[in-house]
Amino acid sequence: MSRPVSRVLTLLELLQAGGVRSVAELAERLGVAERTVRRYVDHLVDLDVPVESVRGRYGGYRLAPGHRMPPLMLTDDEALAVLLGLVAGRRTGITAAAGTAGETAAAKVRRVLPERLRHRLDAVLDSLTFTSAPAGAAESTASAAPEAAVLLPVADAVRHHRPLAIRYTGGSGERTLYPYGLVAHAGRWYVTGRDLSVGADRTFRLDRVHRARVLPGTFEPPPGPGPAERVLTALATAPYRHEVTVRVRGTAEEIRARLPGSVAVVAEETGGDGASGSGGPDAGPWCRVEIRAERLDWLPGLLASLDRPFVVERPDELRGLVADLAGRLMDAARAHRRRATDGARRVTAGPRRARP
Repeated sequence: MSRPVSRVLTLLELLQAGGVRSVAELAERLGVAERTVRRYVDHLVDLDVPVESVRGRYGGYRLAPGHRMPPLMLTDDEALAVLLGLVAGRRTGITAAAGTAGETAAAKVRRVLPERLRHRLDAVLDSLTFTSAPAGAAESTASAAPEAAVLLPVADAVRHHRPLAIRYTGGSGERTLYPYGLVAHAGRWYVTGRDLSVGADRTFRLDRVHRARVLPGTFEPPPGPGPAERVLTALATAPYRHEVTVRVRGTAEEIRARLPGSVAVVAEETGGDGASGSGGPDAGPWCRVEIRAERLDWLPGLLASLDRPFVVERPDELRGLVADLAGRLMDAARAHRRRATDGARRVTAGPRRARP
């Protein structure tokens, strides 16, 4: 009698889901008799898969820890999660200590994937960009992972420059999008592109997309910034309560090194040095920095940390907060100086002597 390999593998997949599975439940899921289930279990044991029998009223079969890892049965979503995890691990440095283990593991997963799924996963990996360079150490971020049913068609549309129809949280009806790129930033996934519904470029979080489907036709992506830069700019220019404009002395590269692209938009000014006509030995290029913020209380400290001359153009409220911070710092410095001076005087004078 030939061994029904597909059903044996399906049994392994059911047991890998965890817990104890009764013989009756397994028989129903596989569409076979209970006696056949026991025979399938014997096949797995012959393959050194650690299946153990649990006796009692709630008994059945379960996978036990073995001396080696048994064959894994991965669904489409699970295979996608494994490959994306390996890619993200290399980018963040999480798998750096494992050397080439991450690459060989990814190669093994890809090698056994069905051709249909392998092409779709390749579309995700080819279209995915990150907003930061690979890190030297592990970073912990709370990830809002999109569903594979959304991620795969979005990646396919990005890779082949096809229109995309999406349903977004809080929106009414479908939006038609020309997707420029798929971007991972700070633990979240974004798709950026031209929203034909409003005739403007938009950025959407994938975990808020309910459904995505590729539409017929193609489009030509426009020249200009890459997908990662578009997402960072969209985040930095999102509507907030306060619109802040500050001029900071320094080159755009120097200032961007201290202000993340998701926080500020930095543009180097041309046609003159200095603020309000100031010159001298410290004269140099100035940049206009635009920041959107719900609160202003954290900005004075941020501007002070730049350690560069700056001029607040708007709002007036921020000028007052900067002046308050400067005053507090001066008061703290004076108080420290007074304590240091008083201590030095006491040491110089020595202990007082009582009069006879």
